[in-house]
Amino acid sequence: MFFVPLLQASGATSSHSLLSVVPFVLIIAIFYFFIIRPQNKKQKETQKMIDALKKGDKVVTIGGIHGLVSQTKEKTVILKLDEGVKVEFNRSAIAGVVSDTPASSKSEKKAEESKETASDSEKAE
Repeated sequence: MFFVPLLQASGATSSHSLLSVVPFVLIIAIFYFFIIRPQNKKQKETQKMIDALKKGDKVVTIGGIHGLVSQTKEKTVILKLDEGVKVEFNRSAIAGVVSDTPASSKSEKKAEESKETASDSEKAE
């Protein structure tokens, strides 16, 4: 029904009516590229991470509880929190998988790799 007045407009006013629609189209495009699309990408990555959970992974729940995956089921995961303490969580309650290497060592490794490639390129010259 919004487009009916646009279709009934004469040729002189039709360009004016179409120009008034352009800002709405731009706003929708901005929302899609800056809000909707990144949110969908993050949701897919989270789902992929949850599906890939396996025994022995160190995880953090959305409540901040750290544990080791002891057993996986279809919709739940049993986490070992301490010796003799096991708690069952929904898979959707897992916020992320914790890596064993600290972030500082990763940046140090990247710096070392870049130094090695720089020295290799100097040797080639």
